[in-house]
Parts: sequence; C-alpha cells; structure tokens
Amino acid sequence: MQRPNLFGCGAAHIDRRARSFEPLRSGASNPGTLREEVGGGALNAARNAKRHGADVSLMSVRGGDMIGDLVGSSLDRWSIHDLSAVFLDRSTPSYTALLDHQGELVSAVADMALYDLAFAKQLRRRKIRDAIDAADAVLCDANMPTDALERLVQSAGERPVFAIAVSPGKVRRLEPVLPALSCLFMNRLETLALSGMSSLPQAMVALRNSGLRRGVITAGEADTIMFDDSGCYSLRPPRSDAVVDVTGAGDALAGAATAALISDCAFPEAVRRGIAASTLTIAAESCVADYDDQTFEVVLASVGAPQRFTEIGINR
Repeated sequence: MQRPNLFGCGAAHIDRRARSFEPLRSGASNPGTLREEVGGGALNAARNAKRHGADVSLMSVRGGDMIGDLVGSSLDRWSIHDLSAVFLDRSTPSYTALLDHQGELVSAVADMALYDLAFAKQLRRRKIRDAIDAADAVLCDANMPTDALERLVQSAGERPVFAIAVSPGKVRRLEPVLPALSCLFMNRLETLALSGMSSLPQAMVALRNSGLRRGVITAGEADTIMFDDSGCYSLRPPRSDAVVDVTGAGDALAGAATAALISDCAFPEAVRRGIAASTLTIAAESCVADYDDQTFEVVLASVGAPQRFTEIGINR
C-alpha cells in the first residue's frame, strides 16, 4: 500500500522544560530538572505522522546556530524531507516551559520572532509550491502568522488542510482560514479563545457557524470532544497513572490522527488513534514518545468508543 504524502509547515525549534520536584512556590527557587530537546508543534506532529504511516516533508525557518543544526539532524534521523529556510544571522526560535511536580504546564515563554518575520515570504519559493502540489494533504500550526496561513491554504487548493491551535494566544491567527480547514486540533482553553465564548457548547456552535467543519477538543484526562457534519461525540482517554510530561501530547494526537485520516480512516477511529499516541506521549520524558506497534495497539484498545454528545444543539 502506498504511503500518503503529507506536507508539514510550522514550528521546528528547541524545547526547554523545567519541572519542579515539589509543588511550585511562586517567587522562590524550586528544586527540579531542566530538559532540552528538539520540538515544535509542526515538527512533533510530523514525526508522529511519520511513525503512523505517512511520508512527510517539512518547511520551517531556523537560525544558523547549533540549535538549528540539531533541528536539521532530527529531521534527517526521522527521514523527513527538510524544506526549511536557514537564516545564518538569526537565532533559532525556542520554547521554554515551566512544569509543576505532576508534569502539568504552569507557564511558558515562546521566543519565536523569526516565525512572524519569515514564513509568508518562504511560502512563495518554487520548491515549496512544488512540494505542496506533490502532497496529499497539509498540516500546519498557529506559530505561523495569519498572512502565511492564508497563503498556505491558498497554495493547498483542494487538498485537505489540518491545523494545530498551539496556544490561546495564537489560535486566533486561524480565524480567516477556518472554513478552509479539514480539521482543527485544539484544547479547551484554545477553543474558548478562538470562539470568544465562555462555555464549550457556545464555543462549538460559534466555530461551526464560522465555517469550521471538523474539530477535536482535548482537556487532559477529561473526555476529548470531536465534531463534524454528523454531530458531536466524546471519547474517553485511558487513565494514565504516570504523567511524566504533557509537552507534545496535543501534537502527537494531531500527527497520528492526520496520518490516519489521509489514509482513509474514519474520523472517530482516527481520533482514537490520536488519543492513543497522546497517552503514550504524556508517559514519556520526550515530546515524541518511543514505542512499538504492539504497545500502541494495547493502548489503543483502552481508548473508549465514541459516545454521542447531546448537550449541544448541533447534533442532527
């Protein structure tokens, strides 16, 4: 069976994660650990899509520094075709997260000015246009500015475009392209920020009215909500007793689910596969978990079947 071809576009940078050993005390020094590895929404999702059966190319922007070299080496190791632009006089973007003793995100700082500066222009390159033309689908993240997202969607034409919300602060960049998206992956805070609503039911109605055809909304250990033309459904993630680090969990869901969708998997089953990948990710120290097919199938079997979500008025 021929592997589908996915074009990824968005963040590929360095992730730094400081985790406290004890409950965090504000304004004080907290004992803990600091980890550093290559990450970024688009790159994390691309690596998960590659693991789950897609051939992947990735376009990002990075600096001509040691961190940029690490990003390039990661793409090589994963056999992801690197279409990124390298700016020798710039620093590679970074993301620094502060995690509590349970591995939950407390706050983060994103140093990503290069993304705002360079993405739109790089999408005009003939090499990039040719790569999009050769792809079966496109996956992007909201680390890209709105003008770049609009150009990417225009270049994609009739190809399905999948997007990752990234953060409540950046998700509204996606507003102009919502009707063009095949699916948007987001968490509850991002859903509320994008919709401007104060409750999830109101937010889902607003997003549907804005033209978004399909969406997946996560909430940690709570049910994942998904909606499409057939209505709204909830999926129960398996219980994880060993949350090591939540970084990359949403990207894992997006990458695995996208790979399944472009391989003609039904939407509910594709999201189940994404949840399984996300569950394995939060139990790993790395933002891209290392597991074999057998381990994945065991976790997949523990993901609940979709249940119709009747608390909202967009079900048929």
